[in-house]
Amino acid sequence: MRPKPRAAANPKPRARHSEVRGGERSGAVGQRAGVQSLGRAFAIMEEIARNRDGIGLAELSKRVGLHNSTTFHLVKTMVSLGYVRQLQDSKRYRIGRPLFALAASALDELEMTSLATPILEDLSRETGESAHFAVRLGDAVVVLARTSGPGAFQLTDRVGVVRPAHCTALGKIMLAAMRPAQFEQFLAHAELKAYAPNSITTAERLRREVGEVRRSGVAIDNGEFDAEVRCVALAVRDFTGQVIGSIGVSGPVWRLSAEALEQRSRLARVAADRLSREFGYIAPAEAGATAAE
Repeated sequence: MRPKPRAAANPKPRARHSEVRGGERSGAVGQRAGVQSLGRAFAIMEEIARNRDGIGLAELSKRVGLHNSTTFHLVKTMVSLGYVRQLQDSKRYRIGRPLFALAASALDELEMTSLATPILEDLSRETGESAHFAVRLGDAVVVLARTSGPGAFQLTDRVGVVRPAHCTALGKIMLAAMRPAQFEQFLAHAELKAYAPNSITTAERLRREVGEVRRSGVAIDNGEFDAEVRCVALAVRDFTGQVIGSIGVSGPVWRLSAEALEQRSRLARVAADRLSREFGYIAPAEAGATAAE
């Protein structure tokens, strides 16, 4: 009689259906937990960014709706990576330099132009006039993007054109953004050349003009660069709150009366605020409303 074959020792058990499904559930839970941690980390980073003077752990936890210990562990990781830093004296948290470097590298001229152009197109369509976005270039400004309106007699300025700061609305915005000492240094060496009968050619007059721009936030070019053209401009800010450019609307003097300039300035303000948000700027009122929520 042939002996029966011996059963294999310790046969591998087949996975039960419930065990397989249990593993799937465990993986899904882990994935959800990872997404939740990422969401919390970005909420913390955004809240820290809104507080330029820094924010303490207790207040940060309250703002993002997390327990102190949870917030501490997440912030500790971000500090170790350099994306958040802790002030030694107050122990408050601020955004770290690597995050600034990432944001700054994204805002090159091509990116600025691509973000500004559709906003300028809307502004030209709403005003019927040419719209411009410019940034500072030494003591002057350079136009990075421009669009034309549907109306007749549109300006023919090309992209890349450099204009003096002292007699253009786009430039006055940049002068108003300078620190007082920096502006006085500009006055000491800049050539306040006359380009038209209305051009500002004295330091005292430009000082008064720039002071008014700082007060109102609006700059006007009343035929100062081209006697036949008026322009209104407002500031564009980046994620740090710094003025990095200006948006302006230009048109012929016979079409842009004082009343028309006032109306165009309101539309230009909306466009400037919109582009500032594209560059990461959060207005104080918006930051307060978000924190209240």
